[in-house]
Amino acid sequence: MIRIVLPPHLRTLAHVDGEVELEVAAPITQRSVLDALETRYPMLRGTIRDHVAQLRRPLVRFFACGEDLSHESPDAPLPDAIANGAEPFLVIGAIAGG
Repeated sequence: MIRIVLPPHLRTLAHVDGEVELEVAAPITQRSVLDALETRYPMLRGTIRDHVAQLRRPLVRFFACGEDLSHESPDAPLPDAIANGAEPFLVIGAIAGG
């Protein structure tokens, strides 16, 4: 089971409370986790990644095991602690201001 923590506004949109747990087929990558998340919660399509290019939205960040994975390849394997459910995959809404 992969554990995913969404920001509050996406939890509200998906009608979930707390962490999301999903079965994800190997290899466990950002792409496979987000594909599974969007399949289970289709209302999230386009909120985390662009509809067409499937690229991370500018104000969304990904963290796992204390590391910012936002600029890693979406097809790079995630850490084993994510794959075995020991640690959650975090989707964070970045804050911008001026």
